[in-house]
Order: sequence, then structure tokens, then C-alpha cells
Amino acid sequence: MKFVLSFFMVLFFGLGVNAQKYAYIDSKYILSKIPEYKEAQDQLDKLSEKWQKEIDDKIAENQKNIRAFEEEKILLDDAMIEKRQSEINQATAEIRELQMKRFGVNGELFKKRQELIKPIQDKLYKAVQEVAKARYDFVFDKAVNSNIMYANPRNDISDKVLQQMGYN
Repeated sequence: MKFVLSFFMVLFFGLGVNAQKYAYIDSKYILSKIPEYKEAQDQLDKLSEKWQKEIDDKIAENQKNIRAFEEEKILLDDAMIEKRQSEINQATAEIRELQMKRFGVNGELFKKRQELIKPIQDKLYKAVQEVAKARYDFVFDKAVNSNIMYANPRNDISDKVLQQMGYN
């Protein structure tokens, strides 16, 4: 009986020694400390504003043409009405196409974001791996929808990751 009890105690304490270790990072905090990220984000914001203004100007021009058409419609023959409606429809389609080209799923903003932000994110990911490799089994990101209800600050390795990336 003592042997069985001893066996279970060794097994129980042996499993306790191999307990998994967890840590977390706050990627928003880390990225906010990286000047290159801030510069890239500013560049993306400026580009986005420029493209949005271009689209807004085209929308305003198209709205002006629609109002003018509605006012002149009673004076136009059927052929002219059809021609003007076709021009307005074409302009509307071009605006939608421009929106997709600039802001769509694989649009220019997405590609620019990949070009500017992805290398920084890759560097962050590599640093997390380096910091965590020797000491932790899991690393969560507090900034992403992780559903972490509470995180003890002593398990936060964000500053270690920043140091690994070469930032203080």
C-alpha cells in the first residue's frame, strides 16, 4: 500500500515539475514603442486620407451631375436621357472600382500595409519566439481578442520582447 501511495506521490509531483508555463505580450504596447511602426502607420494614414479625398471628390462631382441631370431631364429627349443616365451609371461604377482598387481586400492600401507593417510584425514574431523558446510553452497576445480576463503583470514579457528587438 505504501508503494502505491509513494508511486502516486512521485507521479503527482513529477507532473507538477513539468507544468506548462504561460506568458503574454501586449503587441499594441510593443508596436507603440517602435518608431518604424509609427512612421509606417503615419504613412499609411496619409495615403489613406489622400485616396479617400480623391474618391470623395469624384462622388461629389457625380452627385452634382445627377442633380443637374434631374433638373434638365424634362427638357431632354429620350436619347439624351439614356445617354446621360449611362454616363452617370458609368461614373458610379468607376467610383466603386476605384474604391475597391484603393481600399479593397487586395487593394493598394492592403499591399502598402503588407510592404510597410509586415516586416515589423515578422520581427516582433521572431523576437517573441526567441524570448519564449527557452522558458515558456505558450505566449498570448493581450492586445488581440484573446479573452484574457486577468493577466498578472509578472507574466508580461512585452519589455523582454522589445529588448530582443533592440529597443529599450
